[in-house]
Amino acid sequence: MAQITDDCFAHGRPALSVEAVADLIRERMPVLAGVETLPLAECDGRVAAGEVAAGIDLPPFDNSAVDGYAVRFADLAGSGETVLPVRGRVPAGATEIAAIPDGAAVRIFTGAPMPAGADTVFMQEDVRRDGERVVLPGGLRPGANRRLAGEDAARGVPVIAAGRRLRPTDLALAAATGHAALSVRRRLRVALFSTGSELAEPGAALRPGMIYDCNRLLIAALLRRLGAEVDDLGILPDEGGLIARRLAEAAQGHDLILTSGGVSVGEEDHVKAAVEAGGRLTFWRLAIKPGRPVTMGSVADTPFVGLPGNPAAAYVTLLFVVRPLLARLGGAVHEPPPGIVVRTAFAHRKKPGRREYVRVTLRPGADGMPEAVKLPHSGALTSLAGSDGLAELPDDSAGAAPGGIVRFYPHALLW
Repeated sequence: MAQITDDCFAHGRPALSVEAVADLIRERMPVLAGVETLPLAECDGRVAAGEVAAGIDLPPFDNSAVDGYAVRFADLAGSGETVLPVRGRVPAGATEIAAIPDGAAVRIFTGAPMPAGADTVFMQEDVRRDGERVVLPGGLRPGANRRLAGEDAARGVPVIAAGRRLRPTDLALAAATGHAALSVRRRLRVALFSTGSELAEPGAALRPGMIYDCNRLLIAALLRRLGAEVDDLGILPDEGGLIARRLAEAAQGHDLILTSGGVSVGEEDHVKAAVEAGGRLTFWRLAIKPGRPVTMGSVADTPFVGLPGNPAAAYVTLLFVVRPLLARLGGAVHEPPPGIVVRTAFAHRKKPGRREYVRVTLRPGADGMPEAVKLPHSGALTSLAGSDGLAELPDDSAGAAPGGIVRFYPHALLW
């Protein structure tokens, strides 16, 4: 397997920006996910392994876009009314259709094939039926309300790009253009640990000095929403040798190892040393807040990421660092979330040189423009759960002031 690293971007070098990490991943990481063919019903959320071309024309034949009357445009009187006899009826699904007689109209329904010779359709709401005749108003353009074969997608034309994470609309398009199954990337297998001797499983009795581990639930849920399969391997105590052994074991049979906690520089932070014992580091500092201590590297040639132990920091770094990594390993094209421009309704000071993500809620301003309101207690988990999303303060800014403009990322756009 190709390595993510040739050098360690940590010691004596500036912390990496979000974009620099994405570039590093794109340049050095291989695609690990293999290819399998699945029926369309099982392809939602999977990554297209190759380009998908239309197998048939869409629509496959000229048809009516409305319920009404098909005519030859040449038979119309021009700007005035035209009265034509009604000769024939074509419902959707008809297979034997006579050509339209000269100087006549044919009753036709939405989706029905156009009779040979017919080129224009009047909506039934716009005409007046008079026994076996129909009165047609003037002014309709040639070809109105007619859908041409292949006008949506011509046979052989690409309709889904390779590397696209498939959405329900993509599955509908694939079905409509003749596909019953697609070649997709298999789901990535991620090994997940929390580290810290102070952690207890939710529901267990808390001994003095211990806290419940919430990070694995948070991270595992996000990973699954991002299309990965997760093996929850539990909590690792702060024992360097044990962490190194468990990481080496997890390297077998997984595409990525992910941990939270233990990646800073304290005496009880053993993750970086454990990674170096069985592999190598790429970097361990990121110019981002929350989330500066992030470790990326490999263990026995399996990519590794160590997230901070703070839940908010783990959340931010997973979405802005691990998300592009998952895309690359899984063969997907990484598309950074677009964000929404909103006005700030808060003041916040920050250190230039790093990007900061502030948890905010949105409210409508007096002029209707959305305003971001900063939540109190920014280090608390409640501010993450109670926020609508993240306001991004750029690397070179010194903060935010009321009335300014920031980019806002709703949580739903990040998952």
